[in-house]
Amino acid sequence: MADPLDKAAASALPTLGEGCLARFDPDAMSDEHGTEFVGAAELWRQLNPAADGASA
Repeated sequence: MADPLDKAAASALPTLGEGCLARFDPDAMSDEHGTEFVGAAELWRQLNPAADGASA
């Protein structure tokens, strides 16, 4: 086996953009990848109480 990465079991998700704007492709992410965080909105409100009224 010439390339030691040929036997790697994990691989990175596809990305969109380049450089500083690179991010994971949201269409390629799933619960299997650990991307589900149902408490995100509540955590955001707890950590940023001033942001609640800013969007109104």
